[in-house]
Amino acid sequence: MQFEVWAPEADRVRLQCDGGARVLERDPEREGWWRGETEARDGSRYGFALDDGPVLPDPRSRRQPDGPDGLSAVVEHERYAWRSAWAGRPLTGAVLYELHVGTYTPEGTFDAAADRLDHLVRLGVTHVELMPLCPFPGRRGWGYDGVSLWAVHEPYGGPEGLKRFVDRAHELGLGVVLDVVHNHLGPSGNYLPVFGPYFTDTHHTPWGSAVNLDAPGSDEVRDYLTQSALAWLRDYRLDGLRLDAVHALVDTRACHFLEELSTAVDALAEETGRPLFLIAETDLNDPRIIAPRAEHGLGVHAQWNDDFHHALHTALTGESQGYYADFAREPLAAIAKTLTGGYFHDGTYSSFRGRRHGRRLDRSRVAAHRLLAYSQTHDQVGNRAQGDRLAAVLSPGLLACAAALTLTSPFTPMLFMGEEWAAGTPWQYFTDHTDPDLAEAVRRGRRREFAAHGWKEEDVPDPQDPATRDRSCLDWSEPEREPHARVLDWYRRLIALRHERPDLTDPALTGTKVAFDAEARWLAFRRGDIRVAVNLAPREAAIPLGTRPARVLAAWTPVEAPGDDGVLRVPGETAVVLLQE
Repeated sequence: MQFEVWAPEADRVRLQCDGGARVLERDPEREGWWRGETEARDGSRYGFALDDGPVLPDPRSRRQPDGPDGLSAVVEHERYAWRSAWAGRPLTGAVLYELHVGTYTPEGTFDAAADRLDHLVRLGVTHVELMPLCPFPGRRGWGYDGVSLWAVHEPYGGPEGLKRFVDRAHELGLGVVLDVVHNHLGPSGNYLPVFGPYFTDTHHTPWGSAVNLDAPGSDEVRDYLTQSALAWLRDYRLDGLRLDAVHALVDTRACHFLEELSTAVDALAEETGRPLFLIAETDLNDPRIIAPRAEHGLGVHAQWNDDFHHALHTALTGESQGYYADFAREPLAAIAKTLTGGYFHDGTYSSFRGRRHGRRLDRSRVAAHRLLAYSQTHDQVGNRAQGDRLAAVLSPGLLACAAALTLTSPFTPMLFMGEEWAAGTPWQYFTDHTDPDLAEAVRRGRRREFAAHGWKEEDVPDPQDPATRDRSCLDWSEPEREPHARVLDWYRRLIALRHERPDLTDPALTGTKVAFDAEARWLAFRRGDIRVAVNLAPREAAIPLGTRPARVLAAWTPVEAPGDDGVLRVPGETAVVLLQE
C-alpha cells in the first residue's frame, strides 16, 4: 500500500505501520512530499515520525480509533456495500434540519440517530444537516474544536457508523449535509504545524493564527482543505457541506479559496451526476459569496442569513442587547426588510460594529433559496448562558408564529433539532477536554464571559460536567404529550404546505410583498396567491387582505376567512396561511 505525507521542512520521514517501520523517500515530482510502500490493510495502525520526533497521526488520516492523539488507521472505503442507489437531492425546494449526533439521542451515536430518522420523514424535512464530526478530545462536545479533517469522531461510530447513517437517510429519501470547519482547528490534538506551514501569523483570527490560505506553502494547505471537502462528498456520499464562519478564512489571493472550493465541488457534481452544494456561514452580508463565478462571485450555493433570525428574534422576545440592537428599534420593519431584500444590513450603519455593514442584494438576480432562514440554530441557542430555547420564554402561539414566518418565507428554511415540538430541554455548551489545564481555562472563560453580562458564575453550566451534555439531549417522550404534540402537528402542516404550494418555493425575492402594523404587532405578506399573517399581540388583530376571496389553509387557532370587507380577524398570538382564489 502506498503512503504519502507532505512535510516540506523535514530532513527525514519514517513511517510506522502495524509495529514495523520504514524510511520514506522524497517524491521527485511533488516538492515537500514523501512517499513509500508497505503492507497494510483496512484497520492497519500507522503514523509518521519527522526527523527524530515522535510518531504522529497522518494529517490526512481517515480514522483515529484512539482519538486525536493516537495512531491513524487505514480505511478502505470501497469495502462498504452501499444499500441505497442515491441520485441526490438539490438545495432548491429543501427544508433543512440541523442535528447534533451526540445529543439527538441519549446514546449519542450514528446508529441511534438513524433509528430516529423516521421522525424526520414524517415531519417533512428534506435534508439533515449534521454538526461537525471530525475527531475531538474526549467523547462529548459540539465538534467545532475538531482535528483530523478527513476522519470521523470515533465515539459516534467512526467511518462505518457515518456510512450506515447516510445509507439509512438516503433510503428514506433524506439528503445529508455536513458542517465542516476550515477556519481553525481545535487546541488539543492538532499536529498540523509539525508537518508544515498549515497556519500563518500573517493574519489572526479569534482562535489564534489563521489557516494559511495566502502565505508561502498555501497551495498545499488549500489543496488539503479542498480534498478533505471532496472526500466527505465522495467517500460518504454526502449531498452538501455547510462551511463554518467563512468570514474568518482570510485570503488575499486573486482567486479566493471559496471560489477554488466551489469550482472543485461543481466538478465533482458533474462527475458523479449528483447535485452537490455548499452553504456558507458568513456575517459579511456580501452577495458576492453566493453569486455565480460567471458573474464574478465566489460560487458558493447558499448562505445562512442571520439577519432574518435577528429580526425575528427581537420581534418575538424584545431582546435588544449586542447585535440585536439595530433590529430591535423597529423589529417588524426589520422582518419586512429581510423578507423582501434578503439582508437587513445592506450598507446600513451597524451600531454593534460601529460602521456601515453589508451590501445590497440584487433582488432581480439572486434566487431566494440561496439564503437560509431559521428562528433557532445551535449558535443562537447554545451560545446563550443557559442554552435556553425559544420555548423557554415564548408561548406556543408565538412559537407557531415563528414557525410560520420561517417555513413560508422566500428562503430555504432550516430547523434546529427539537424545535419542531417546542422541546423543553436546553441545548448548552459542553466539552470533554482531556487536558486539565485546557478544561479549566474553558470553564473559567465561559463563566467570565457571561459574568460580564450580569450572570452569576454559579448559574452558568460547567461545560466539563457530563450532566451539561445530558441535559442537552432531546427528550423523545415530549412529542407524545401536549403542548408539544400540537406544535409538532403545526410544523408538519406548514412543511406540507411548502411542498404542496409552488408559490412557497418561488425563488423570486421580488414577488414577496409585506405589510405590517408596528403598534398592533401584526405582519402579513403575500407570495403569489398565498397570504401569511401573524399576530404577535395578545389581543385580536384586524388585518386588511383585500377583497379577493380567500380560504384558510392552516391556522394555529381557528380563524374565519375574510368577509366581503377583506378584513382578516386573527386572534392573539396566532398565525394563519390562506389561499386567495
